[in-house]
Amino acid sequence: MEKIKVLIADDHRVVREGLAAILRARDDLEVVGEACDGQEAVVKARELSPDVILMDVSMPRMSGVEATRAIKRESPHIGIVALTMYDEEKYIFDLVRAGATGYLLKDSDSSQIISAIRSISKGESLIHPSVASKILAEFSLLSEGKGKKQARTEHDLTEREITVLRLVADGKTNKEIANDLDLSEKTVKNHVRNIFHKLNCFISEIPHRAAGKPRQAGDTHGLDMSKELFERF
Repeated sequence: MEKIKVLIADDHRVVREGLAAILRARDDLEVVGEACDGQEAVVKARELSPDVILMDVSMPRMSGVEATRAIKRESPHIGIVALTMYDEEKYIFDLVRAGATGYLLKDSDSSQIISAIRSISKGESLIHPSVASKILAEFSLLSEGKGKKQARTEHDLTEREITVLRLVADGKTNKEIANDLDLSEKTVKNHVRNIFHKLNCFISEIPHRAAGKPRQAGDTHGLDMSKELFERF
């Protein structure tokens, strides 16, 4: 069985060693390297060609967001799971724009981290429940009562995608969501992928809306990352 190659990037040695110990206890995972800052993460990603990178968001010399952007520009096939202590909208949207396709808070348990690595290595996207809640709040989609029909807004999420996002925010797994909605797990994963794409398109328009002008033809701000995401599915 071919192992999933993982690179760990975090500026705290104890965190790197702890994560490495967890991963090395799994037969299907291989820790190929560690990086103590964003610049080293970019260099080692180039040298080691990992399948997945566990990327701390806040690091010296180069942040995890900047490192993610640089790595995805060179190697869009590498999956990046952002590890953060924050679930504020600013960090979430910066990470989406940079190209991370998985988000975990640092208080996640080991099983969540292992599951995230395995999912991202297969080209899937992963949304932490608290992150899903922030996305819903940003899109103004949290209804006063469950089941209440919402008018579609400019992000253009479908009613089914909104339902999936709410269930993710409730902490349900893809399998549980599939059972609840009478769908296949593959269909649920496709919905999550589409949500990532639409979120990326939405945040790429924010600077234009703030300036009171539409996107101009040929302006690719925010679009390259959507292309990279789709290349993985």
